[in-house]
Amino acid sequence: MCLICGWIYDEATGAPDHGIAPGTPWEQVPMNWTCPECGARKEDFEMVQI
Repeated sequence: MCLICGWIYDEATGAPDHGIAPGTPWEQVPMNWTCPECGARKEDFEMVQI
């Protein structure tokens, strides 16, 4: 989950409109990837249980 805006990355759905294919584990998301909602960096995300 993005700590800035609350957007949640779901590994099952990925973020295909932002270059991340469905099924992509969080560990494989590039370090230079940014939140599609607010532009926060990957380091601004925190793992949460859903």
